[in-house]
Amino acid sequence: MEVLGVDGCRGGWIGVRWSEVDLALALVAPTIGELVDAAGPVDVVGIDIPLALPETQGRAAEREARRRLPGRASTVFNSPAASAVDATEYAEANRLNREATGLGLSRQSFGLFPAIRDVRDWLATDPGVPVHEVHPESSFAELAGEPLVERKKLPEGAARRRALLRSEGIDLPTSPPRGAALDDLLDAGAAAWTARRIARRTALRLPEDPADGAPIWV
Repeated sequence: MEVLGVDGCRGGWIGVRWSEVDLALALVAPTIGELVDAAGPVDVVGIDIPLALPETQGRAAEREARRRLPGRASTVFNSPAASAVDATEYAEANRLNREATGLGLSRQSFGLFPAIRDVRDWLATDPGVPVHEVHPESSFAELAGEPLVERKKLPEGAARRRALLRSEGIDLPTSPPRGAALDDLLDAGAAAWTARRIARRTALRLPEDPADGAPIWV
């Protein structure tokens, strides 16, 4: 069983390709299509990016993820409305988002637009591999049995997350590849952990039966 966990990074995308017999391999590519091609055949891709954008209201998956992360709920951004994601100016995107969902759009969410479009357009090509949305902080919380209060950009937070992944057999490289930061590498590792759980049919869906059909997997 081979899986790929994916997170955004400065260089585009970072992926951790992981199997039960090989060391974890970290790769960086400018587009999601190039990253998955470079990783080679995998059974599941877990990616930290919204895959199903809301039409008229916020997503149940994000509300459930926040509920499960007391003290860390701010790590879960609201997905932008489908009608807003092609806007290239923040003011226009914010207006369209408010019209569709009644919610304003954060600068952080607007910053994800190019990545969201990249994945949306790639999925439209029918890439032939199951792709599921994950949320690394939710994965780490499930792995640890509690939300991790230590920030991953600080040494103690990074060390704890690395140790948690290592305990599951995901031994990450000492340093991230060029174009990515250490927290990106850790998040891609967590995405790989959840991707394996999806492949094994042991992952959780947040929520279990979302009315909008757009879960986050943990």
